[in-house]
Amino acid sequence: MSITQDQRLARTFVTLADTLVADFDVLDFLCLLTERSVEHLAVDAAGVILSDQRGGWRPAASSTERPDLVALFAVQAEQGPCSECVATGAPVTSADLSTPHELSRWPLFAPAALDAGFRAAAAVPLRLREQTIGALTLLNHEPTELDAGTLTIAQALADIATIGFLHHRAVTRDELLHEQLETTMQQRAIIEQAKGVLAEYGNLDMDRAFARLRDYARAQRRPLSAVARELAEDILHPSAIAARKT
Repeated sequence: MSITQDQRLARTFVTLADTLVADFDVLDFLCLLTERSVEHLAVDAAGVILSDQRGGWRPAASSTERPDLVALFAVQAEQGPCSECVATGAPVTSADLSTPHELSRWPLFAPAALDAGFRAAAAVPLRLREQTIGALTLLNHEPTELDAGTLTIAQALADIATIGFLHHRAVTRDELLHEQLETTMQQRAIIEQAKGVLAEYGNLDMDRAFARLRDYARAQRRPLSAVARELAEDILHPSAIAARKT
């Protein structure tokens, strides 16, 4: 049975929404977005720029690795429909980059696009509510005005990709937080063990043992958990700490 265009598009939406696979790779995900955009939107090339989290924008993926296309997307991080799109949070289109108006509008991007063989460009934001994290650029060799239906599908692809991307980032952040909490609990257990060693050796109560452990770590300008581990593992002799007065 042949697969219709609508079925292929539906499969793309499912693929872009699934960021919970074990081998998820952000760059591969963004490359998939550009490749599927070319397939479904009947454009000649596509690319993505993303926020660098420091107020700038950087090229992240393109549908091909042609040097001139990669260079063009680098220009787009500074000027062009993509940068204009992330500034406004709305789609930006240009049906013919060779016109005097567009050459004046984007004096760096328009000539670079024409040199690379592209006469038309459009960009839709990668956004979730009020947050814009980047933009998807669409390029055509011939002067082309993208119709409303094509822009709607482009925005839908960008939106589902943004949701997937941010969801993966949130999951990763949660996993990192979980790891940090696990590490904190492990360090806490080691400190308890070190306190016991020090209390027994110096005939100290737990509060005084902890105070001396902490003061020793601060005096040595070392992490408390590192000193506690050395004490617990008999690398550091308790006499070096027990003699300190609090």
